[in-house]
Amino acid sequence: MPVAYSVYVLVVLVLAYVLAFVDRQILSLLAVPMKADLGLSDLQVSLLQGLSFALFLSIGGLPIGRLIDRRRRTRVLAAGIAAWSLFTAACGLVRSFPILFLARVGVGFGEAVMTPAAYSLIGDLFRGRRLGLAIGLYNMGPYLGAGLALIMGGLVLHHLPPDVVLPMVGALRGWQVIFLLLGPLGLLMALWVASLREPARTGPGAQVVPDWAEIRAYYRAHGVSAFTVNLAGTCAAMSLYSLGAWAPSLLVRVHHMTPLAIGQGLGWRIMAFGAGGALLAGIIGDALRRRGLAPGRLVVMVCGAVAAGLLLYPALRAPDGTTALSWLGPLIGCMTVAIGSSPATLQEITPNRLRGVQHAAAVLVATLLGLGAGPSVVALVTDKVLRDESRLDLSLLLTLPAMLGLCALLALAIMRRYATSLRVIAPAAGD
Repeated sequence: MPVAYSVYVLVVLVLAYVLAFVDRQILSLLAVPMKADLGLSDLQVSLLQGLSFALFLSIGGLPIGRLIDRRRRTRVLAAGIAAWSLFTAACGLVRSFPILFLARVGVGFGEAVMTPAAYSLIGDLFRGRRLGLAIGLYNMGPYLGAGLALIMGGLVLHHLPPDVVLPMVGALRGWQVIFLLLGPLGLLMALWVASLREPARTGPGAQVVPDWAEIRAYYRAHGVSAFTVNLAGTCAAMSLYSLGAWAPSLLVRVHHMTPLAIGQGLGWRIMAFGAGGALLAGIIGDALRRRGLAPGRLVVMVCGAVAAGLLLYPALRAPDGTTALSWLGPLIGCMTVAIGSSPATLQEITPNRLRGVQHAAAVLVATLLGLGAGPSVVALVTDKVLRDESRLDLSLLLTLPAMLGLCALLALAIMRRYATSLRVIAPAAGD
């Protein structure tokens, strides 16, 4: 496939990923009005942000990965985008926690397709020294999406009246209207993705559909390397998911900032530092690999996790909102360096035709533990241990260092074994 078209496909995938995270992360800014209207607790909000996604992925992620390895990936991805967009719109029509939880499960159902399909496509569009850069560009999507969710959500909440009357729908709260507006955007994106040409699967035997015997054989030989890399990246993701879920509430409760100020102040920092960190992880990882350092991407992961750990205290215990925001930007950037190193690291030790299953398993673990458990652990410490929602900063300080420390320790522990797996897999994959 021509390089120009490969870049075009990558741009579309990035935009789709941006939209996925707008739909996912908009709830963090809407948590305050939703809590007031629906009478939710911190724990219930955390379940909407995390477990509702993890619930489906823990059941359906691997079958989706198999589907990606067996079917036309662009069409599977388009169907997933359409599904999560319809369920996002449905979130704007609900009036109770149980139904809202089910709608968020539906959003997770659609988004379960996004990353496994995209990584499989990118693996066939970009190879060797360009792989880390391409994955780094793709991984800018979550931070651009999360930042846009805060900026756009804050603006819409500020300008929308508390109650809006829509034809055939009736009276809705402002936060419900935001969910409804996102649905049609997603359907247009689904049509765009469906129009993409499917790249040929590359590498020895790439056109052969893997059976379960081959999958089991791969994991017997390299499962420890793959699982440990995945778990290290998951620990870093858990820290960022937790911070992303609760940073807006922290700025409201501790520093008494408005949604508009939070959206403008935090949104662009997530976009700039998050996207920059993801891109930097790919560039530095590629550079270290070119220099012959086999676990180079793992080194980048360790450095990002350690740097983020050092920035936690000044960011979370800042004396005012302006100072907190100035530290949150670099903190998010370092976290994303750690997270952004994981996908390319995993891709390098995975044969082409197993990448759908591999990345589905990675998304399953990252979502189940990172998104599903991370924000809820913080909420449990706030609600059950500290018993004071105004001490959210202390709750984050008690939980995030452990997540980042475990990420660094796991990455250090697996470096030698990973290098062995890489020597075996890379020549066989034609990289």
